[in-house]
Amino acid sequence: MKYTKKFNQLKKAFFFMLMILVFASCTNQNTASDKECKKLDDMPLIGKHDLKLTSDIISPEVLWAFGRLGDIQLSPSSKKVLYGVSYYDVPQNKSNRELFLMNIDGSDKKQLTKTAGGEYNAVWLDEETIAYLSAESGSMQVWTMKTDGSMKTQISDVQEGISGFKFSPDHSKIAYISDVAVEKPMKNLYEGLDKASGRIMNDLMYRHWDQWVDHYQHIFIASFDGKTLKGAKDIMQGEAWESPIRPFGGMEQINWSPNNTELAYTCRKLKGKAYTLSTNSDIYIYNTTDETTINLTKGMMGYDKNPVYSPDGEMIAWESMERDGYEADKVRLYVKDFTSGALVDLSNGFDQNVHGLTFSADSKEIWFISDQHATDEIYQLTLKGNKIRKITEGVHNYTSFALADGAIIATRVSMSKPAEIYSVNPENGEATEISFENKHLLDQLTLAKVTKRWVKTTDNKEMLVWVILPPNFDESKKYPALLYCQGGPQGTVSQFWSYRWNFQMMASGGYVVVAPNRRGLPGFGQEWNEQISGDYGGQNMKDYFSAINTVKQEKWVDEDRLGAVGASYGGFSVFWLAGHHDGLFKAFIAHDGMFNLESQYLETEEMWFVNWDLGGAFWDKNNKIAQRSYANSPHRFVDKWDTPILIIHGEKDYRIAYTQGMSAFNAAVLRDVPAEFLFFPDENHWVLKPQNGILWQRTFREWLDRWLQEDE
Repeated sequence: MKYTKKFNQLKKAFFFMLMILVFASCTNQNTASDKECKKLDDMPLIGKHDLKLTSDIISPEVLWAFGRLGDIQLSPSSKKVLYGVSYYDVPQNKSNRELFLMNIDGSDKKQLTKTAGGEYNAVWLDEETIAYLSAESGSMQVWTMKTDGSMKTQISDVQEGISGFKFSPDHSKIAYISDVAVEKPMKNLYEGLDKASGRIMNDLMYRHWDQWVDHYQHIFIASFDGKTLKGAKDIMQGEAWESPIRPFGGMEQINWSPNNTELAYTCRKLKGKAYTLSTNSDIYIYNTTDETTINLTKGMMGYDKNPVYSPDGEMIAWESMERDGYEADKVRLYVKDFTSGALVDLSNGFDQNVHGLTFSADSKEIWFISDQHATDEIYQLTLKGNKIRKITEGVHNYTSFALADGAIIATRVSMSKPAEIYSVNPENGEATEISFENKHLLDQLTLAKVTKRWVKTTDNKEMLVWVILPPNFDESKKYPALLYCQGGPQGTVSQFWSYRWNFQMMASGGYVVVAPNRRGLPGFGQEWNEQISGDYGGQNMKDYFSAINTVKQEKWVDEDRLGAVGASYGGFSVFWLAGHHDGLFKAFIAHDGMFNLESQYLETEEMWFVNWDLGGAFWDKNNKIAQRSYANSPHRFVDKWDTPILIIHGEKDYRIAYTQGMSAFNAAVLRDVPAEFLFFPDENHWVLKPQNGILWQRTFREWLDRWLQEDE
């Protein structure tokens, strides 16, 4: 195995940083209380990494030293901002989340918690009291504390623990999420076999994303007297489905009415085969007075989720898709007027998705985030006249926001910066950073330059392509280039910041990164987004070639040192390109990719996805769309594989089973193609553990350097 000097320097830098992290973490332990220290034993607290870097080039260790900020909450007076930051520790191979408070202008910043257990889902009860989730008692429960971090009090004691909660506006009630066990099929067969590990399945959706379906998340409602929770009731008792809906749903799918008597929630009330074939979730409203439930969106056949009441209680808005089984359909903004009964699509004619719906205090506007041309911006919709106005503009993604008096408090990321909090002028969109969580690290780095260009496609369309230039870029030199293949498949190559597929990390090794917004991505109109369905291996692959063939003509790109990398659908893309590139690329990396589409059809857990995107089952010989999809399966072109390939997969990935990656690796080896297989038995479709994440980055870089970098 050949290592470049650059890779060896990264190795040395890591061990230096590792010692700093261990020292910093151990010294932080002295700030814990005696009780916490006894509980922690030798486990140091994980906090902010105040590092002095030995290089100005980002490394995997620096990437994992960034604080990960999110979940902003404005105080009732809109004068203070509550938020959380997660910190990761490589030696402990774990993370910890702390709570912070600052004034709305960023002043008087203070850390409220400093524990080893982590605090989550923090919300305001009043101007001086905060409620949050903590596992300090041994299971995740609701606690309260004062805004100076004092008087921490546990207010719930739920046997199965709590994974999320929301208080009613008057704080007299609380809705919380807790697990309810799924009854085993044919449980009589297990009598006397308490050590048996076998599972008996008699229907589909027995596992989802990265876990076996042994529990459902149900919504419970309890009363709150200011001290404890009482009289908890499962409002979904006896129902064999969950809310929020797996695998990504959270408390945004559940909201109280302003009058404290109704709870709107998202649920797909299907199970087994019916559940795995459908995306038809609905908005349900539970009445706490008479304990009845109604289906608000009955007859609306796609995803309906994330309900939000207007402050005056006269309306409810939610995000809605039109077609059942199509998870990447246009996300529309629907509003129900309770007085008139009118049901209106306010985004009709707006060829973009809407997310994060928020009413103004006077109920006259709805604010949201939408993706256009590969950036996520904040928009304002005035209900009178149904006028939509774009508020922000720039090379960034807004990820969340809250409306304050005269300002928008928002989180924002870009390809060059992890999440920070900004104060945004609602009139002109001008933004001022107020959190500066990672400034101390960013100031020490020389980052890659992100540029944007439009490339002509084979069918004469204009495609937005991000071209990321290496740090200290010198146009007189020639650099190897990487074609980045996006997953999803319908996920925009926007200004996201990733802790795995990080463009700064890719470029830091001296690579030009070419990241096209190929066919099948939102943000460029519904026609552009939908073209990919049933056309795997078609126009979107031509788009990839258009992007890399255009950029490789630059004098600073070495066209003899090109690679292609990607995950999920991007992994499929790499596998497909490996059989069709005619010597264009010299190295490939595929993570969690689909290799054999016929196997994928029967291995995945969400059947609506393969039915829609592949067109249907491979045994349906009369289905021309499906047969075209399976004819383009990468495994059919392995006879043309001749280029080194690194394959990565996680065993807990139930979306794309690890056997897909294993099969691709075996095929490469049997074909005498240079190949490696990085396998994670404890990771899912992502890589979430710190040490695995660093191993991923090192392996990624070493593989590319081996085949694309010139010997020094």
